[in-house]
Amino acid sequence: MQRRNFISLSTLGLLSIPTQSFRPKKATKPLIISTWDAGINANKAAWEILKLNGKALDAVEKGVMVTEDEINCCVGLGANPDREGIVTLDASIMDENGNCGAVAFLERIKHPICVARKVMEKSPHVFLVGDGAQKFAIAEGFKLEPQTLNEKAKKSYENWLKKSEYKPLINRENIENRNIEPPKKLESGEFNHDTIGMLALDSYGNLSGSCTTSGQGFKMRGRIGDSPIIGAGLFVDNEIGAAVSTGQGEEVIRISGCHLVVELMRQGLSPENACKKAIERLIKMRGIQKLKELQVCFIATNKNGEYGSYALQKGFEYALQTNEVHNQLFKSKFII
Repeated sequence: MQRRNFISLSTLGLLSIPTQSFRPKKATKPLIISTWDAGINANKAAWEILKLNGKALDAVEKGVMVTEDEINCCVGLGANPDREGIVTLDASIMDENGNCGAVAFLERIKHPICVARKVMEKSPHVFLVGDGAQKFAIAEGFKLEPQTLNEKAKKSYENWLKKSEYKPLINRENIENRNIEPPKKLESGEFNHDTIGMLALDSYGNLSGSCTTSGQGFKMRGRIGDSPIIGAGLFVDNEIGAAVSTGQGEEVIRISGCHLVVELMRQGLSPENACKKAIERLIKMRGIQKLKELQVCFIATNKNGEYGSYALQKGFEYALQTNEVHNQLFKSKFII
């Protein structure tokens, strides 16, 4: 009798534990979520489409175009160059039907995300690179921009050339944009990774995603990261959810990161827990010592409007706009 009473009381105690912290964060449709503080301005453009019952695909294209237009070190033609002094751009986009397009190693085109969409809609292929991607863009009416560095990028490149030392560092996006002190800094004064990724759930319940980047500053000529690779830097499954990544692309590629996050959501995990499990998978594969000076981050949303993120290191932020949340920046949870 005493044993039964003990079990009964123990069960009651478990049921009385607050569960608020375990509930997935959820919003009503539509929803837009994007990486870093650059996502605030990008979300504004995307929301103009979503609030009028526009399509998620249009929203994620228009949103990241804003960032491509900005003069910054991270995205677009105003970004830092590769080690030969040339800016090369990568981008990918994916809709609710599994259609996708991507470009990489693209030069002198202002909006690589738009070229990626044209690849999806106007070509028989998914992925075009280099000269082929540029020729396709020109054939589709895109204009070649001058191959010159802006003053900020030129100065950064000149500083880097003093030692030509390449060390990827964490959280460059919000270091550059918000003067946050990094764990370490190159003597050139520069930081080496960059992306904006965006996911949208529209009023019709359809998902789309986009990702655009200039790649790591001062990278080897021809280096491609995860951003334009479907399944690594971006993945959308309209039955389940969508994910996009930022940070050290080589590490994301190793685990097919965004596909992994979506598959974990398929198994029933919330977006936040799916992102966390993907980070844990990377740590298990690579070991903490190889990752301690790198950053990897994921954001995700599912069909129910639940959203979340997780990062390897402290410092990652994401921007969210819903009917309930007016385009706010949130700090991501992290592991180390």
